[in-house]
Amino acid sequence: MAKKLVIKVTAGSDAPERCSQAFTVAAVAVASGVDVSLWLTGESSWFALPGRAAEFELPHAAPLPDLIDSILAAGRVTLCTQCAARREITEKDVLEGVRIAGAQVFVQESLADDTQALVY
Repeated sequence: MAKKLVIKVTAGSDAPERCSQAFTVAAVAVASGVDVSLWLTGESSWFALPGRAAEFELPHAAPLPDLIDSILAAGRVTLCTQCAARREITEKDVLEGVRIAGAQVFVQESLADDTQALVY
């Protein structure tokens, strides 16, 4: 079993089930003691901003703000550099604990030893 998990979520409110699955898997992995790095790309980029996760609704799914809080408490959340730029999001705009980084960092994390990468 991989000791590290890198999850890239590309979906947001445009594909709520896929989006929720990514955040749920990340939160469960963190709770299980796995080293988790969650990457927000595409439409999920908006969830790096304060209050945006509270607008997300999906019946029978855990509240997105709770999932994000649990991931930030023991894992890492990264907003894609290009995705942030396209949405005019800067480091001063994002939730505390969210970093902005690019493809080089994603590739480096994904190819590290004992790492499994998932894309939603």
